[in-house]
Amino acid sequence: MSIMSWLIITLAIAAFFSSQISYAYDLNPLQDICVAVNDSNASVFVNGKVCKDPNLANADDFFASGLNVSIGNIVVAKYGYSVTIVGVNDMPGLNTLGISIACADFKPKGLIPLHTHPRATELITILEGTMYAGFLVPAANTFKSRLFSKILNPGDVFVIPQGLIHFQYNVGHKNATVPATFNSQNPGFVMIPSSIFASDPPILENVLAKGFQLDKKVIEELQKKFP
Repeated sequence: MSIMSWLIITLAIAAFFSSQISYAYDLNPLQDICVAVNDSNASVFVNGKVCKDPNLANADDFFASGLNVSIGNIVVAKYGYSVTIVGVNDMPGLNTLGISIACADFKPKGLIPLHTHPRATELITILEGTMYAGFLVPAANTFKSRLFSKILNPGDVFVIPQGLIHFQYNVGHKNATVPATFNSQNPGFVMIPSSIFASDPPILENVLAKGFQLDKKVIEELQKKFP
C-alpha cells in the first residue's frame, strides 16, 4: 500500500469517528418513539427513562405549554429571575431525542449566577431586553481562564459549550426574556456558589479558606448566605 493510499484511508477513518462523536451527546434513539414513564416496578436502572408501550403513547406525551408565561415555574427571587423548563420530566416524549428547551425571564439586574450544564451545550436567543452573557474556558495557565462574553440585544444568539461555567445578567432597564435550547433531554444544572457553600455535609472551612485565599470568618459568612 502506498503512503498516499494509507493517508487517505487514515483520514477517512478519522473523519468517520469524529463525525460520530459530534453527532449528539445523548444516545441516538433505536426506535421511533420512547415516551418516558415513571415505572416504580422497573427491576433495572437505565441511563435515562424507562419507555412506555408505544401503543399507549398519545399526542399529549409530545406536548407542553406555558413557555410564554412571564413568571416561570421556577422562581429565584433573590437573583431576580424565573425560568420555565421543558425537559424529559415535563414532556415525556423527549425521551431519547437529545433535546430540551427553557425560557428565562429576568428583572432588571436579574442574574443567573455562575453555573454549568454538565450534559449539554446551551443556545440562548434574546427576545426582549439587553443581556450580558459569557462563559469561561480553561487557559494554558492552570490558574487562569479565558472569558468569552457579549452584550446581547433582541435577535442576538449566543452559544455556551457543554459543561463550561457561564452566566447571564440583565444589564438593561427593562425585563428580559431569553429562551434556551439544549442538546440533551436532561441538561443538568450545577449552581457554582450553592454547590460550594451549601454542600451537605459542608466542606471543611480550612479547605474553602485556603482554596479561595480568604479568612475563615469570611467563609463562615458566605456559608450563612447559602443555607
